[in-house]
Amino acid sequence: MFENTQPIIIELEMKKVAKYNIWFTLVLSIVFFIMNSIIHQRYSVSFSFWSIVLFFLGYIVLIVLHEIFHLIGFMLFGKAKYSDLNYGLNLKLGVAYATTTKPLRNDAMKKALLLPFWTTGVIPSLIGFAYDSYLFVLLGAFLIAGAIGDFFMYKELRKFPKDVLVKDDPELPRLYIYTNKQVDID
Repeated sequence: MFENTQPIIIELEMKKVAKYNIWFTLVLSIVFFIMNSIIHQRYSVSFSFWSIVLFFLGYIVLIVLHEIFHLIGFMLFGKAKYSDLNYGLNLKLGVAYATTTKPLRNDAMKKALLLPFWTTGVIPSLIGFAYDSYLFVLLGAFLIAGAIGDFFMYKELRKFPKDVLVKDDPELPRLYIYTNKQVDID
């Protein structure tokens, strides 16, 4: 399919992404805590052993859901089949991943990249603000910051037309952009 075409490669610098992730997590957590305190006029926070356990369990569940929503995005926006999908953990890089073997149009890939931001980051944050739950507010802040790599990829994809093909690397945080109009996605 891509034998005679040279792709443009977009690759994440994992050290840079990790640094941004730490800073965004810290800043968003503080800002969201302050916002929730102001919204509900509650200026004290207490944590119990069980709330910490619930946070870690919720964080793990939301990370898994984050990757599942990428897969849903590949199928929903990119018309990928279930057999085109792959999901797992890259222990060497310390990340969970979701990928598709099917090349997607750029507009579909961008939507699939940002779907988890909305579903696992923004929605828990809004639930936390609505119900005065510091647990959900903090989970939302962590998952929004955790989508930083997706935003880096999205930013790079914005430089290309919506109809170019994007192939996800099955092992590395890397995308291949094919601008050759003769490449067929079906």
